[in-house]
Amino acid sequence: MDTAPPGQALFDVSGKTALVTGGTRGIGLMIARGLLDAGARVAISSRKEDAVAKAVEELAAHGEVHGIAGDVSTPDGARALAAATHEHVGGRLDLLVNNAGVTWGAPLEEFPDAGWDRVMHTNVEGVFHLTVALLPALRAAATAPDPARVINIGSIDGLRSPTMDNYSYAASKAAVHTLTRHLAAKLAAEHITVNAIAPGPFESRMTKFVVEDAALLTAATAEVPLARFGTAEDATGIVVFLASRAGAYLTGTVIPLDGGITGCR
Repeated sequence: MDTAPPGQALFDVSGKTALVTGGTRGIGLMIARGLLDAGARVAISSRKEDAVAKAVEELAAHGEVHGIAGDVSTPDGARALAAATHEHVGGRLDLLVNNAGVTWGAPLEEFPDAGWDRVMHTNVEGVFHLTVALLPALRAAATAPDPARVINIGSIDGLRSPTMDNYSYAASKAAVHTLTRHLAAKLAAEHITVNAIAPGPFESRMTKFVVEDAALLTAATAEVPLARFGTAEDATGIVVFLASRAGAYLTGTVIPLDGGITGCR
């Protein structure tokens, strides 16, 4: 019977290789920085080359980071990103964080077709196509005691009925949660775990309009039982847990990271 390593070693991710999509801002940037600080080697991706270059410059002081411009919203784009990841970090990938995502808001009867197509292509199909394209690298890293990990970033808007008119976003995140369970069941025998994190309010580009409006920020914070937005430490902590020996026996889960919004009310 295996004995878990004591103390900090239980949460050790040093030497592991990770790809964080959408890693140039928001929760993706928080996760990338946290993994670097924990000793992992990290590749980040984003559609915009200038954003990638800026993020790499910011993160370089924290560890070995590689920047890749790539777009997961098309199957070819996802496969190209997988190929570029192979070139940058080699044929083994310990951790894939599928964080790249977009949102769209519009009143119900005015919601445009484009607001569905762009969101679904990126948030759902992107997760699927990139994960499949990176399976050879994940398999190369996977062992029974230390599986390769896929972490999908969902949302509490995929767990509850949202208050905002973000119909395609909420539906896409619910789809991500179901896809997570489906992939977990399929890949468990290959020692690849697949879990999802469902964040509540964090400071990001998507929530900028709330953070910059005092009244909206007060109202949003009041909905959180722990009475605050999530922090970089909150995002990093759950990812390090899932990526380390501490989280090796967990797969097919959707973990709310929301200060108690979905669990306490």
